[in-house]
Order: sequence, then C-alpha cells, then structure tokens
Amino acid sequence: MKNYLKHDEWKIIETGFVPEYNRNSESVMSIGNGRMGMRANFEEQYSGDTLQGNYIAGIYYPDKTRVGWWKIGYPEYFAKVLNAPNWIGINIEIEGESLDLAKCKVEDFRRELNMKEGYLERSFKATLSDGKQVEVISRRFLSIVDDEAGAIRYQLKALNFSGSIRVTPYIDADIMNEDANYDEKFWEGIENKNHKGEGYVTAMTRKTEFFVCTAMKYTILKNGKQKELDSVLNERNKYLENVVEIDVKENDELTILKYGAVVHSMNHSRHDLMNVAQKVLYTAFEKGFNKMMEEQREAWDQKWQKSDIQIEGDVAAQQGIRFNIFMLNQTYTGEDERLNIGPKGFTGEKYGGSTYWDTEAYCLPFYLRTSDVKVPRNLLVYRYKHVQKAIENAEKLGFTNGAALYPMVTMNGEESHNEWEITMEEIHRNGAIAHAIYNYINYTGDEHYLAEYGLEVLIAISRFWSQRVNWSEAKQKYVMLGVTGPNEYENNVNNNWYTSTMACWVMEYTMQAIDYVKRADHKRYKDIVEKCRFEENAETERWKEVINNMYFPYDDKKQIFLQQEGYLDKEQLTVDDIPEKEKPINQHWSWDRILRSCFIKQADVLQGIYFFEDKYEKDTIRRNYDFYEPRTVHESSLSPCVHSILAAELGYTEKAYEFYLRTARLDLDDYNNDTEDGCHVTSMAGTYMSVVEGFGGMRVRNGQLHFNPFIPPQWKSYSFMTLFRGWRIRVKVMAGKVFIWNHSGEEAKLYVAGKEYTIPAEEELSIGK
Repeated sequence: MKNYLKHDEWKIIETGFVPEYNRNSESVMSIGNGRMGMRANFEEQYSGDTLQGNYIAGIYYPDKTRVGWWKIGYPEYFAKVLNAPNWIGINIEIEGESLDLAKCKVEDFRRELNMKEGYLERSFKATLSDGKQVEVISRRFLSIVDDEAGAIRYQLKALNFSGSIRVTPYIDADIMNEDANYDEKFWEGIENKNHKGEGYVTAMTRKTEFFVCTAMKYTILKNGKQKELDSVLNERNKYLENVVEIDVKENDELTILKYGAVVHSMNHSRHDLMNVAQKVLYTAFEKGFNKMMEEQREAWDQKWQKSDIQIEGDVAAQQGIRFNIFMLNQTYTGEDERLNIGPKGFTGEKYGGSTYWDTEAYCLPFYLRTSDVKVPRNLLVYRYKHVQKAIENAEKLGFTNGAALYPMVTMNGEESHNEWEITMEEIHRNGAIAHAIYNYINYTGDEHYLAEYGLEVLIAISRFWSQRVNWSEAKQKYVMLGVTGPNEYENNVNNNWYTSTMACWVMEYTMQAIDYVKRADHKRYKDIVEKCRFEENAETERWKEVINNMYFPYDDKKQIFLQQEGYLDKEQLTVDDIPEKEKPINQHWSWDRILRSCFIKQADVLQGIYFFEDKYEKDTIRRNYDFYEPRTVHESSLSPCVHSILAAELGYTEKAYEFYLRTARLDLDDYNNDTEDGCHVTSMAGTYMSVVEGFGGMRVRNGQLHFNPFIPPQWKSYSFMTLFRGWRIRVKVMAGKVFIWNHSGEEAKLYVAGKEYTIPAEEELSIGK
C-alpha cells in the first residue's frame, strides 16, 4: 500500500514530487470525457520514468498474438486501444536549458485532480542547473460539452532572472504502446499542416485503418497581454511544432493557452477530418479557456447531482467513493452504442482497453441508477450487435446451430484474448451477459427489450450451454468439464458451481423470455424463430433436461456449494496463514503453487450467491461466506465489492466497511501494487454498489423498490440519489434514522425494512427517532 495522497472530499492531491510514485499519480489523476482520455503526464519534457498515455474510445489495433504454443481456437490478435497522438506537449527551454523535472531541483510541487469540476492542475517551483528559477501553474481538462476538444492554461513565471524563454507547443503522433507485442509502432503518418499558432496532424492506424486528425491552436500572453506570435515552424513525419522565443524580465509571467481537437473516421468522413478538426478547434478557441471551464463546471455539476454519494464523518471514505464515481462518469457517457468500458478506462494500456464481462456484471448497475435509461440500454445493444461474432467465436471451438460464446476480450465482437485457460475456459462470461439483460429489465421494466434485442442473444447463449455440457454415466448427471470460474487461480476444473449455476439459470430465463415475447409480440417472435432457425419444442426440451439433471458439487458435511469438484482435496488454509512478505501471492508465488493452493483470487461461489441471493436462505449464504471469504486473497479488483455487499446482508458490519474501504481506495492507496498500470475502472462500479446495495440495502423485487439500510459506525451519515422508472429518489441514512426524498412529479411507493411506504411527489419520508 501507498499512502502519499492527501485526504480531501473533492480532490486528489499529491504534494511533493517523488519520481517513484509518478506513474501511480499519472494513473490516478487521469482525465477523460467519454470520447477520449489521458494520463496525468506533464506538458513539458520529462526524461524520468513515465507512461505516456492518450486514448481515443473505439480506436484500436489488432496486435498479433504472442504465445509459445499455438493451439486451434486461439485468437489471431489481442485488441489494444492505442496510445494516441499527444497534443498536450509544451516544451520549455530557458536560456537553452530544458525545463525537465527529472533534472532540476523541484520545490512546492502539487498535482491535483479536481473531481467536482473536472480538471487537472499542477504547480511547482523549479531551479535549473545555473540557478535560474521558474514557477509553473498548469490546468487542463477534456471538455464534456465539446467532447472532441480540450484546453490547457500553462502559466510560467521568471522568479529571479531576465533572459530568453523558448516555448514549443507540439503534436506528436510518432508514439507507441509500451505493451506492444512486437515493439511495433501502430500509427502511419498521412498529412501535416503547420501554421503560425496552429497545426494539424492526420495519422492512420495500421491494419484497422482508423484515421485520426489531432489539432492544436494556441496563444501566448505576457503579463496578461497577448503576444504577436513570431513562430518558427518545424515538422517531420507524424510530428509538428511551433517554436516561439520570448524575452522576459524578472517576475514576468507567460500564459500559454493551448486548445486541442481530436476527430476521427468513426464519426466523420476521413477525407474531411482536417476541416472538421479546424471547426472544433476554432469553436474552442473562440469560447476561450474561461468560458470552456465554466461550461465544464456546470456539466460536472449536473453529473454529480445524479450520481454523488455523500458521506459525513469519514473523509477517506468520501474521497474514495467520489473518485470511483468520477472515473466512471468520465469513462463512459452512453452516447454511442459502439463504445464500451475497458477495465482501465482511459488510465493505462493494461487489458488493452477492451471490453470484458466486467461491464455487464459490475458497470451496468451503476449506470442503471445514475443515468438516463438509454445509457445502460446502449451497453446491452453493444452486445446484441456482436451476437453474430459470438456465434462465429463458438464455431471456432466446434459449437454448432447458432450457439454463441461471447468473447472474454473484444473490441469488435471477435475474441482477442490469448491465454487458453481464459479464452476457451472462462465461459461464465456468457452468463454475465445474459444476466445483464435480466438486470436491465428487472430494474427499468423495459420488457420490450426482450422482443427487440434480448431474446436473440438469450437463445444463442442457451444453445451454447446445452452443447457445452455432457452426460456422465458415472454420475448419471450432466457435467461441465474443463472450465475456469471467476477465480482465475484455478484452471481447467470440472463442474465449477458458479458456471453451472449460471448455465442453468440462463436456459431457464430464456424459456421465460420466450413465453413473454410469444404473448406480447407474436409476430416478432415468429421473425426471431425464422431468423435464428429456432426449433422451440426440441431445443427447450433439451434445456429442461439439462436443468433438471445438472450436477452441482456440494459438501454435505459443511453444507456448502463446492467451488468445483475436488476443491476440498486441496490443503485447506486461510489467508491469515500466508506470511505478509508473500502477499500478494501473484507477485511472490509460482503459478504452479497458486494453482495447487486453495486460495481464491475473487468471489466465485459468492459471485453466484450475490447474483441470486433471493434464491438462498440467509443461513446458506452465511455458511458459504464464512467458508470462502477467509480463503479469498482479493487480488482481483472485482472481489472486495461483492464481499462487502454480502457482508452487509449478513450483518457483518465491520467486514462490510473493511471491504468497502478497500474497493473504494484500491487505486488511491495502491492495495495490489499495480496502480501504475492504470486504475481499475470497471470495478469502481462495484464500489458504488457497496454503498447503495450494501449499506443502503437497495434491491428491486417484483418491480418494487426496496431499502434495508444501516450505517457503519465510522460514519455520521451517508446519502445517495437513485433513478428508478422515472423517479428520482434521494436516501439519507443516520444512526437510527432514515430520510427519503421523492424528487419526482408523481408519488412513489417503496419498501423500507419490509414495510411499504407511499411518498407524495416532491415530499419527504422520515423513519426513526
């Protein structure tokens, strides 16, 4: 763990420059606007350790798979969201010496992410080798109003000298990914246009042929007065710069206002990109930095009104939850159904920026509660539009008859993960995608989605499950062999309880969906039958047979669901038995040792119990939780939130709070020693759910909204807003008291601790002393 960031309710603050923490801070203070994002790199040159990162949603490269032993069914590539052209650069030279924080004395360093208003700010004093001192204050943001634009205000003051300062704003598309499999560069230069005060670089991704035009326009003020730009223009393939020499006297201040535009061929004709970029750029320039900043502030205020969670009495917890919500809101806006949410968002290269099952299992509930219904709906439509690719993925593994296996990792629907135990075995992702359809409809009441999109997906997934099992003569049951469950510290196991449970549930839910669509829209149902070549009687009989005869491993003595067959053959230890110096085990143990151990990376059995808790008695949940949680090392970012929610349900208040704080501050405190690679964005939705579902006890049952809240003793109060079927409900919880506001134009009927209440429009309910 690292504990160098200051606790503040609305800001992430780093004081004092420690180069060893730079990559961490670059991750944690990343900014984005749904269309694009960037790490908190310096504008000026930095020769120290850094991970340069600019990212554009949807722009990727199919990096050829690199494996030692190729197996049939392997994907040919790993999809990677690319490190995109860098437009933030402003190099500074003072009397010929570069301003480089790796080479000069740095004082009063402060880097700050303002989450309330959506900007990154940095300030410092630097002493160069010859004793000259400068003070710098920079602020930048990516506009969520003009989402193809961003702006920088870079202020530099000469503290103790008179002389010449060279300012070099530039665009650099000659960049690469640090995680490139073959050390390739993925961009080809197409065209540069370089003028005094502005420039344009158009580049194309190799293979995928996405065209991106990156543009800059800037002005320089000296002591508040605009300077006439006498620029020297330099350029080469994929790079251009303007060089401006300015004479200054002691205490003179320069202000560089730089605007960036990023447009691409997913949204515009590739032949018109420079014209489009110029329009975006000039719109930003004409508004000016202050106007754009004001719009940014107002736009973020609207987002916070819908999604903020307020915690009184615990600054660390408050900062943690707002950090998680901020990252989610700046990563995905739901405006474009072609886009999805990568595990690292716009904060780093790891996991390729591609789509995983995290979206359906963790992110969807956040957007259901905080966004217009089109936002979570678009997440589902994204998968619907990939169903044919999912069928092709299954065909590559030998499945037939329109069976679909959704990819573990994808950008376009094709599988692009290159580890066999994940690609071919971690098939439970199919269940998460189906469960997301149920979750969406259960929450919104939008049953029409089944007829429009959902049923086709469910049929294809159910076909997969019915083919993936086989009949065991020995057990006289259907079995699911050779799988990897959510616990990736087990591979190639038989009868993983979670995977088998999800398979049976999906087939059962698909039959319910068929009955609904037949009744509600018979014509559409007939179209689906014809399109999918669906043989209802034969196929549903097969599904029923599998459901009724599936083998689920269970231990009668302990009365627990077994994670997989043979799990109890392992030496049964708990996490307390692992020496502290050997944690995390994935950074200290061999893979062989991990696989043979009983230790669990993340919720596996408990993931299934979380999804279907209403099916199980509380004693059943408690026995499984008490057995599996002590064996769980939580070395996946997706793990603590599920355990926090279940602990809250069981009344384990301290455990619920412990896991909440761990998930909320996972990246801020670098629990798993991996934040330098980027933040764990998709798991952040689980942090939100730890409060709303865990402490708030929020559930939707039979179309009705339920709360069963309690408050951790470390807090004085907490409150959250949730959207539900046209209602805007705000809940505030204090010790012994609950307040619920209905900020809607109609009355709201809901349940608190099992008791029904009716709250008139725009009125408040108070429960307790």
